[in-house]
Amino acid sequence: MIRLSDGSAFSSSKDTILEDLEENNVTLEYHCREGFCGACRCKLISGEVDYTIDPLAFIDDDEILPCCTIPLTDIMLDI
Repeated sequence: MIRLSDGSAFSSSKDTILEDLEENNVTLEYHCREGFCGACRCKLISGEVDYTIDPLAFIDDDEILPCCTIPLTDIMLDI
């Protein structure tokens, strides 16, 4: 389950969190879709994710790149 700080929630069914967000009409800036640019970075409030590829973009400890992550548990994002 992916939950957003605005209270909305939906199940994860795509390859990446970014694709799940797009499928559910959540607007998020992005560019490369491969962890290079960092445009899609957002805060992970709770839960665990795994990277499908090692990102090159700098992110803080509480941030993720939805373009190259999948949820391992239920997650909450601040978007």
